[in-house]
Amino acid sequence: MDVSSTVWAVTILATVGVLLFDVFIIGRRPHEPSMREASRYLVLYVALALAFGVGVWVTSGPRYGGEFIAGWLTEYSLSVDNLFIFIIIMSRFGVPRVYQQTALLIGIVLALVLRGVFIFVGAAAIEQFSWVFYLFGGFLVWTAIHLAREADEEDEQYEEPRLVGFVRRHFPVTEEWHGVSLVAHESGRRMITPMLLVVLALGVTDLMFALDSIPAIYGLTNEPYLVFTANVFALMGLRQLYFLIGGLLQRLVYLSYGLAFLLLFIGVKLILHALHVNEVPFINGGEPVTSVPEIPIWLSLLVIVATLTLTAVASLWKVRVESRRS
Repeated sequence: MDVSSTVWAVTILATVGVLLFDVFIIGRRPHEPSMREASRYLVLYVALALAFGVGVWVTSGPRYGGEFIAGWLTEYSLSVDNLFIFIIIMSRFGVPRVYQQTALLIGIVLALVLRGVFIFVGAAAIEQFSWVFYLFGGFLVWTAIHLAREADEEDEQYEEPRLVGFVRRHFPVTEEWHGVSLVAHESGRRMITPMLLVVLALGVTDLMFALDSIPAIYGLTNEPYLVFTANVFALMGLRQLYFLIGGLLQRLVYLSYGLAFLLLFIGVKLILHALHVNEVPFINGGEPVTSVPEIPIWLSLLVIVATLTLTAVASLWKVRVESRRS
């Protein structure tokens, strides 16, 4: 896929423009969005992502259009799962609802910056070392197994990041909320507010999420441009989604299992691709292994859509059955 520097520049500028719109127009004042407001902007962001996917399909062909849609769906699904942890963080820190929108916005900006760094580091590594596909694939398989095993214990698993604990121990922290300010003056002293601790917790969490999401999307496309844009569109509307389906998230009881299967599938896909471009001396003498199949993007897209659909239907069905029994 040939992406000129002009297209990259326009894309980045457009991304910054959307973020500025989110910061200064949508989030111009701390408040809890209404269902109508959250729904309106969520539909807008999803429509933008689909329109971009159609644009890629028309200008660059169905292969790259399919890779973008598959990557966006996967990253969006992982982002939805991340909302569970965001909800726990907000609850643990007791963030007032009117300030949660601002905290989420800062967290999303941090996520975008961190993922941008990981994307370009990953692209450089793949360009130089084909064995990175083995590393990414193995990591995703391990992550999938770990996620499936711990699916029933997500709420209990969250532990305060060490960085947050370090700040608590070595800096004065006020117990009072001072709006969305990160620092405040109390009794003549400059003190850290709980909002700063929340931002640190979200930032560390975003970093950990990037370790899963970037290898996952590189299993669907090798194009840094598509990796970047899929991540950007996956983060757009995440804040609105948090307020819109916060209660529904608790009903998606099989979401972690569905995501575990997707990560396992993509991990296997990466390993198969690694065998096709193999240069590791102790595997087939350093020659490509062409006898193994490669999974085409259309099949990947079909598996992703089917898995997410079955996961949602099965989750809602189980909750409905259990509610009838009770």
